[in-house]
Amino acid sequence: MTRPRTPTSSELTLALQLAAAASMAAFFYHLRHGNLLLYGDAVAHINIARRVFDSRTPGLAQLGTVWLPLPHLLMVPFLVSKSLWQTGIGGSIPSLFAFILSVAGIFRLIQTVRARADFPGAGARFAAWLAAGIFALNPNLLYLQSTAMTEPVYLAFFIWSVVFFAEAVGACPPEDERARRRSLLKAGLCLLGASLTRYDGWFLAAVMAAVAAALACFPKFRPIRSGAVRLVVLASAGPLLWIGYNAIVYRNPLEFASGPYSAKAIEQKTRVPGMPPHPGTGNLRVAFHYFFKAAELNLAAGKWQIFWVFSLLLGTAVVVLFQRKLWPLVLLWTPVPFYMLSIAYQGVPLFVPGWWPFSHYNVRYGIQMLPAFAVFTAIAAYGLVRFASTRYQRIAIGIVFLAAAGASYAGVWRAGPESFEEAVVNSRSRVALESALAKDLELLPSDSTFLMYLGDHVGALQQAGIGLSRVINEGNHRPWKRPSDPEGLWERALRNPAAYADFVIAFENDRVASEVNRDQLAAVVVMRVSGQPQAILYKTTKKP
Repeated sequence: MTRPRTPTSSELTLALQLAAAASMAAFFYHLRHGNLLLYGDAVAHINIARRVFDSRTPGLAQLGTVWLPLPHLLMVPFLVSKSLWQTGIGGSIPSLFAFILSVAGIFRLIQTVRARADFPGAGARFAAWLAAGIFALNPNLLYLQSTAMTEPVYLAFFIWSVVFFAEAVGACPPEDERARRRSLLKAGLCLLGASLTRYDGWFLAAVMAAVAAALACFPKFRPIRSGAVRLVVLASAGPLLWIGYNAIVYRNPLEFASGPYSAKAIEQKTRVPGMPPHPGTGNLRVAFHYFFKAAELNLAAGKWQIFWVFSLLLGTAVVVLFQRKLWPLVLLWTPVPFYMLSIAYQGVPLFVPGWWPFSHYNVRYGIQMLPAFAVFTAIAAYGLVRFASTRYQRIAIGIVFLAAAGASYAGVWRAGPESFEEAVVNSRSRVALESALAKDLELLPSDSTFLMYLGDHVGALQQAGIGLSRVINEGNHRPWKRPSDPEGLWERALRNPAAYADFVIAFENDRVASEVNRDQLAAVVVMRVSGQPQAILYKTTKKP
């Protein structure tokens, strides 16, 4: 076997340039329209990263639990600037770079597998550009990559882990054992990054490590057994590091899964008595339907979804039935079982418009299937081209796929990208409350100090430009002192707020509202916004 042709430098450069242009165009559009901070999770990610250095108790313990640490660590250098913090731009920068790398990865993935399937040059180039175009021009991804959400960063690691794995198990010449081992090492590093970015990466790492270990048992792959071992070690390192962090800081290695901020705990707290749990609970079939519908909604509106499902299934069938050498591409399906299990058994809700409970919540999770849709649609188009008997038929097939993809995305833009709509729908009342509170905070003396629970409405401080080092919050607590930390700053300030803060901000039913010593407080402003808890700004009145 000859070494597969990788993209020429001019092709790859052009792909990167076009990806960067699309990325920047989308970013500046959403920046201009004030859309970077619509997702509450984006605001939370930015401020977790900011707390690492801007806090009464700075350090890695500020990374908290539940959310994995790598996206926050990547944001830290860009959030030192107050301007980049307040606007949210600092949180967007890692996502922008990740998007560009992801597009290059999709392009590279098609080029990597072409030699294995004996793709002619022109057909392979068309497939690579079609896949990269489908991925790069997706309206939902273009919005998400403009924000501090973790999906774009994860997609980059996900895609490149499949790229390097595909190189290692067949794209590199069999006699070039060193190149194959090097590719396995790179795949392992990508899995390490993925598993420190999202829990999707834990499932991906487990699957890929199991496949690598199984392949190493066959004589054909024994020369790269050491590379497989490295991949398994790196794939295991991410989860083990996070479990170790939770064990050290929280005295509970599974704090992220069973603690008060875990998905299951949040679902229990927010569940309405007498109402059924979220759709798909305990039912893998229903969980599949909801996740796959979310994936379809991230690709198209209405009847155009049929085109994408047909292309995905046709491309997968081409690989499974006719081009089995391309089997590493099947790894792009791993988000399906992961989200089925998460929805059914891990308390992860996903709501799609049009189905009960007729709302938007976590619809963006469907974007994890975009690499599969992009790659298998390109494979489907190429498969049909191979059956065409004339040049004109091949051109017609290419035009049909391009036109269908273009019309589909045009429909998404007209109807509004679902992941963007999710952000808009769920942000209205939160942004209204935080904006109102920020206006009042801006009127206070510039050296004022505060006591506030940051878990829900830290965006008010961000808007007002109040440094987190001026705010005593639940992060100023030593988690290893459980269940409480009597000597911790947070607990001491709750008992005696006048000794530690000039003002107290309490939201109905949060820890400040329920635990603070009210004898030392005088209400200054009461804010009520429909759909949000009542907020009260207090001034401390009794000095020690």
